[in-house]
Amino acid sequence: MSALSVETVGMTKRFGAFAALDEVSIRIEAGGFHALLGENGAGKSTLVKCMMGFYAPTAGSLLVDNREVAIPGPKAAQAHGLGMVYQHFTLVPSLTGAENLVIARADVPRLIDWTRERAALAAFMAGMPFRLDLDRPVSALSAGEKQKLEIVKQLYLEARFLILDEPTSVLTPAEAEEVLGLLRGMTDAGALTVLMISHKFHEVETFARSFSVLRRGRLAGGGAVGAVSRDDMAAMMMGERRVRTVAARAGAPDPDRTVLQIEGVTATDPSGLRHLAIDDLRVRVREIVGIAGVSGNGQKELADLLGGQIRATGGRVAVAGLPYTGSRAESRDRRVRFIPEEPLRNACAPQMSVAENIGFRAFDRRADGRTGLWLDKGGLRRRAHDLIARFGVKTASAEAPIATLSGGNVQRAVLARELTDPVDLLIVVNPCFGLDFAAVSDIRSQIVAARNGGTAVLLISEDLDEILELSDRILVMSEGRLVYETAAAEAEVGTIGRHMAGHH
Repeated sequence: MSALSVETVGMTKRFGAFAALDEVSIRIEAGGFHALLGENGAGKSTLVKCMMGFYAPTAGSLLVDNREVAIPGPKAAQAHGLGMVYQHFTLVPSLTGAENLVIARADVPRLIDWTRERAALAAFMAGMPFRLDLDRPVSALSAGEKQKLEIVKQLYLEARFLILDEPTSVLTPAEAEEVLGLLRGMTDAGALTVLMISHKFHEVETFARSFSVLRRGRLAGGGAVGAVSRDDMAAMMMGERRVRTVAARAGAPDPDRTVLQIEGVTATDPSGLRHLAIDDLRVRVREIVGIAGVSGNGQKELADLLGGQIRATGGRVAVAGLPYTGSRAESRDRRVRFIPEEPLRNACAPQMSVAENIGFRAFDRRADGRTGLWLDKGGLRRRAHDLIARFGVKTASAEAPIATLSGGNVQRAVLARELTDPVDLLIVVNPCFGLDFAAVSDIRSQIVAARNGGTAVLLISEDLDEILELSDRILVMSEGRLVYETAAAEAEVGTIGRHMAGHH
């Protein structure tokens, strides 16, 4: 088995008027280990989906070993020797490793001769750099073993060009080093070509030989690893930024009135792989603190901690000077509101009406603030109609299921629910993900308006433009820690980019 060279020529993909990919030409030599860099939304996933046949490119072509090929779907990609290991596992948990490998083949027989298949698998595994027990069910494997099995599956299917999508996002540092080291050995031996999507500069510098950077759908640069500094790579990723203001800030943050205070807090996500260690984080009255960072560096764990989804293993979280764990009673008493990422999934009951969803915050409260015994349906409807009008929620009616609304209107409805009553602390996570320009402008203006009214806002976002546009103060998160702080007015994109990429 020998490695393949793969080249995209003028690869373009449009969704309506939006160009997700614009004339991208990249060549990966046979036996190469090539890194693909770029911010979220830069076009990396679109490019590899075009290569693997998930998307039909609008224009451009793909060359495999210098011959133009048509890839109408993933099976055609497999037939040409192209394979992909996804960020999320595609294995069947209840089956063994051997069963997962055999059923992945296009030519798997209806009646499987397991004696013959096991002998063939043993011969195949003897030539693999990975050591795996194929008789164990996938559900019993560690994340590192699952990742190795995903790679082995592609090699078993005779992939000679392998795309890795954030391959180490589920691995410990030791597992990541082992897996990438073994793959680098296969490329050095000329048995495989690797294209790795990564956000981690230290991985790129350690394992890749060459790299390309996408920015807003276009090829922004590239070269040989080692010949280009981290600073220059970061500059290619970030480009020239212009801060656009959607709503003017009114009044300065109050330095003497801290609303949220996090001191010496540690936490771990349910998988045990991602760790959070926040030494000191404060958000003050009339201040937006933006948390910037590449996906998977602890932002989700911070949001989950403040939302009561995970518990701190040490340290102290306080709101208005009192301990805070994210319970409904605490959030009501301290006037804390939370707008999570993907609100339709995480902040709504999709099949319930817009009115019911808007009413979740206060359906059990009477006008005097005490707990009510009966549901006031008329009051719920009247309140919903008022808020739908005030926040510009476009819906067929207040009784329509909220799942029937566009993404921007779901977000407006959630903002209507969370921002109506006085709010002292607003925690917002990727509020404009996947929304159109009009909705983005609206929602950002609402967040700034809340800040101007005296609310302390913690903005966790993977969109650096959003962070620059809205924040009074910017903190950078890397590997679960806050590693850099700057006033937004003095922010330098290159410096932020270097810290986001782990160059502390």
